Amino acid sequence: MKLVVVSGLSGSGKSVAINTLEDNDFYCIDNMPLAMLPTCIEQFMSTSAVIYDKIAIGVDARNLSQDMQAFPGIIKKFRQHDIDLKLVYLEASEKALVQRYNETARKHPFTQDGLSLIDAIQAENKILAEVAALADICIDTSQTNVRQLRSVITDRICRDKPAVLTLLLQSFGFKYSVPDDSNYVFDVRILPNPYWEPQLRSLTGNDPEVVDYLQSHDEVKQIIISIGDFIEYWAPYFCRDSRNYLSVSVGCTGGQHRSVHVTEFLADRFRKSADKHVLVRHRDLKS
Repeated sequence: MKLVVVSGLSGSGKSVAINTLEDNDFYCIDNMPLAMLPTCIEQFMSTSAVIYDKIAIGVDARNLSQDMQAFPGIIKKFRQHDIDLKLVYLEASEKALVQRYNETARKHPFTQDGLSLIDAIQAENKILAEVAALADICIDTSQTNVRQLRSVITDRICRDKPAVLTLLLQSFGFKYSVPDDSNYVFDVRILPNPYWEPQLRSLTGNDPEVVDYLQSHDEVKQIIISIGDFIEYWAPYFCRDSRNYLSVSVGCTGGQHRSVHVTEFLADRFRKSADKHVLVRHRDLKS
């Protein structure tokens, strides 16, 4: 049996994660009371129905608040059985959560206790701190949209070959902050900047004119090789540590030219690797 337990902060994308797993043939149950979890799993294991081969269960902080002391023991017990267990924890920054609740005008589940939105977020964060510490996979969705989160869930949980390293290569602009989900960050602001060429300013690192301009400089070619060699050397260590997801962020000033160019050339290199699944994200690229 493959079991995925999904928890995390309200507003961080738990419903998106559960729906994505359901779309990938998981039998999903959301907001299950923690006390019912062991009995439910035992029931699933006692049947030979194929529908229960892949189970996803969403665990809400409101359920955990009363049974938090029991949660580590339940997870430990599951790991001792013939269960392929993944505990997934979704989180987001306080700023991102406040913005999401303000945009949707929805009520945080903990505000019913008379707390303000900020206090509710902080209270939930405190309750779930031990869950986050136990998690096999932590996903920060502060700067991730629904489509991107669905892609991350699919690639990190639903693929049948977890031994293959998923390599996320993402460009960004330092003026908009560094991505929170980065394992490694490379600064390419030292490279010649197409922004200062009037005919290239409105273009992006994907446009042929910008590609030709940047590839005409040896230092651009060399930094692509250097970053690529760094990833090539250290990626196997992630796999040895049972980590099958590596996030590499490449930043320039605005995330339009140099970082996009370097990210695309790195992606071309690693798409040729049989042991890597490559994802590309241009966080700040203006379409």
